[in-house]
Amino acid sequence: MANIFSISTMNYLCFSILASILCSFVAAQDGYATENGGVTGGAGGTTTTVSSLAAFETAILQNEPTVVYLSGPLELDDRLSVSSDTSIIGVGSKAIITGGGLRIDDASNVVVQNLVINKVVGDDAISVQESTNVWIDHNEFYSDTDHGFDYYDGQVDITHGCDYVTVSYNYFHDHYKCSLVGADPDNADEDTGKFHITYHHNYFQNIHTRTPAARYAHIHSYNNLFEDIVSQGIHMRSEAEALIEANVFVNSVEPLSTYGFVIPDDSPADPEGDYEDDGFANLGADNDFGSGEINITQTGTFTSVPYNYTLTPLDEVQALVQAHAGVGKI
Repeated sequence: MANIFSISTMNYLCFSILASILCSFVAAQDGYATENGGVTGGAGGTTTTVSSLAAFETAILQNEPTVVYLSGPLELDDRLSVSSDTSIIGVGSKAIITGGGLRIDDASNVVVQNLVINKVVGDDAISVQESTNVWIDHNEFYSDTDHGFDYYDGQVDITHGCDYVTVSYNYFHDHYKCSLVGADPDNADEDTGKFHITYHHNYFQNIHTRTPAARYAHIHSYNNLFEDIVSQGIHMRSEAEALIEANVFVNSVEPLSTYGFVIPDDSPADPEGDYEDDGFANLGADNDFGSGEINITQTGTFTSVPYNYTLTPLDEVQALVQAHAGVGKI
């Protein structure tokens, strides 16, 4: 009986600790993902820890709230679909996904945290489509720039009428096209009035373009660190609007543009680039653009957001983001 009691007590304590971790983790969410009911992921449902591909694929496709802890590396050859009401949380720094990624499609209330996703050939590391209330937090995304522009695709692409998304404390590096919001300039009927997205405290390093590039969106970008952005950083086009606050750019060629010209580095299929309608941008709290070129052609009316947030002082952004963005930091 003593052994049974000890095991039961241990299980209870383990679940209590997990619940405590999850509660603090949910409380940390912010940005647009807190609107429209917020994000709880799989809180209150089943909790499972997996290390194999088969178990992981099954766990993230449940039809009930599920918290999935990934405790080991995975090799994929495709993207895996994620169901609504799911939290995917990497354990320590072991949850490294190579060769494939995640597809959040027609889902809601999804959390992805503390994963490394790298070298997804010909596809996105995470794609979010027709989904709402998604939180992508404290992950790392990378590939290399040894191949052509289209050898890899995006790192986090958000398309087809998504809404209420927060992208926070991620480390994006060594890649061509980072994050696209809005798949096509001809998709206004589906996308207009959607794409309320927050990017904050992310670390973008050695990225060529799209940090992010957006169409028909409302992007709140604050307290991000951009280092060695090779061609173009934040790009609002096709009527997208941005509120840009307290970001830091280091050695970046064109930190911000609302001019609708899609540069060849962003659209390599056309060696001369392409043209879309201009976007809009407003500057809130002071930014540090370094020596890069700012090209704001229109300001628009997007000057505030409906949620509460606290800005990191501009002179503290670089050190804080470098210390806290990425995996193993939660």
